[in-house]
Amino acid sequence: MLTNKVTKPSGELTIRVIAMPSNTNAAGDVFGGWVMSQMDLAAGSAANGRAGTKTVTVAIDGVSFLAPMAVGDELSVYTDILKVGRTSMTIQVQAWRRLRHAKDRDLVTQGKFVFVALDENNRPKAIPPEEE
Repeated sequence: MLTNKVTKPSGELTIRVIAMPSNTNAAGDVFGGWVMSQMDLAAGSAANGRAGTKTVTVAIDGVSFLAPMAVGDELSVYTDILKVGRTSMTIQVQAWRRLRHAKDRDLVTQGKFVFVALDENNRPKAIPPEEE
């Protein structure tokens, strides 16, 4: 279960962006789908960097929204590669907001994203061992 008891981000800062009016839903809050798309972009960046090849999202697990975002809020997305298998990897992703005129941050959502590495024919490809 997801709680907002987390007090600081974990992982590497991968994306930082400001929520704009075009990112809102009919209620005027930032659209949850936009937040998830930023999380997927960040996770994809981490996956591509680790695999050294094209990767695709195959699953997203455990995403719950804890705090709303408003236009002008800053969204920071952190990634942490939890597990690397032969062709897939699991990445923990956290999305944090900072209100426009504040320093405090709040956890908006987090989840686990699973990616698969692909070759030039879009077939699963082995992920090379991590370089030292």
